[in-house]
Amino acid sequence: MARSGFARTLAALAAITTVTLAGCATNPPSGSTGGGGGGGGAPADAKIAFLMPDQNSTRYEQHDAPGFKAQLAKICPGCTPLYNNANADATKQQQQFNAAIAQGAKAIVLDPVDSTAAASLVNTAKAQGVRVIAYDRPIPSIPADYYVSFDNEAIGKTIAQSLVQKLKQGQIPAGAGILEVNGSPTDAAAGLIKKGIHEGLEGSGITTLAEFDTPDWTPSKAQDWVAGQITRFGNKIVGVVAANDGTGGGTIAAFKAAGVNPVPPVTGNDATLAGVQLIVAGDQYNTISKPIKIVAEASADVAYQFMQGKKPAGKTTLYNTPSQLFVPTVVTKENIKAVLFDSGIMKASEVCTGEYAKGCADLDIK
Repeated sequence: MARSGFARTLAALAAITTVTLAGCATNPPSGSTGGGGGGGGAPADAKIAFLMPDQNSTRYEQHDAPGFKAQLAKICPGCTPLYNNANADATKQQQQFNAAIAQGAKAIVLDPVDSTAAASLVNTAKAQGVRVIAYDRPIPSIPADYYVSFDNEAIGKTIAQSLVQKLKQGQIPAGAGILEVNGSPTDAAAGLIKKGIHEGLEGSGITTLAEFDTPDWTPSKAQDWVAGQITRFGNKIVGVVAANDGTGGGTIAAFKAAGVNPVPPVTGNDATLAGVQLIVAGDQYNTISKPIKIVAEASADVAYQFMQGKKPAGKTTLYNTPSQLFVPTVVTKENIKAVLFDSGIMKASEVCTGEYAKGCADLDIK
């Protein structure tokens, strides 16, 4: 099979962009005070670690890390961010966590590879007076100092309900149903998304033919599983609830490889570049707009408050942890222009390239 623009787009889902977060300038913001931080004990020169879980989703390198860095530089020019990505290896993340403490970090923003294993990291931090801000993925078995994320359960419910509405616009043949492609079984956020998907499908009257928890959120593993289900169920599959754009892209690749045209509606989440291009092309039905800048900035703000000796209050509580959960927005062709482009979240020059130019023109994205 020739390498097409679609294949290049799918490959982008697993692309690795190396991001190096340099140390910040040395002048503290006006009004900042000493005491309570790392790097000499003053928040003006604190070290704050930002540890991400994997590179299967491009968001961590392209959005989360740069957003965190930019906000930390804004509120604490003298602070030093210590960034690492564990590449889906829990042991590697433990080493990165311990290294951050050894380097003097007094706050660690942690998106855990394994939400259960992360409990031991929280215990290690507590024993040494280091604050832990759980990020994106919660740590259910032990309270972190804070949790910042989008509302993952609401994400799952929203993408499922959106798919149900789409399918009910047409006829659903007897015996037909959908597939459910969930996220990683070691990711508590994936568990919340899965719970939300079940809630969104409940009472819809649409059968779930099969479901799968995708190890490490790996798109190729989602693709392999869906390929097997296409062989098993054939044209009985009328839609797929995929938990993010990576698993959604893998799902779409499986249908295309099987010669299925058109591809049934497939959901997503994260509004990645590749996912948005698939929506523009008509191959993916929806995604979730989660302006990563919002959560990345919030995590930097919370970490710096801890460095100042403050105790930031949560907007809500999840797993006995003070939390701030932001509201997700579902995106389809109908609102993609307003939500992602008119708002400035994405640029047409990034999305509307090559074979996607026509789809953008049809949607008046320019």
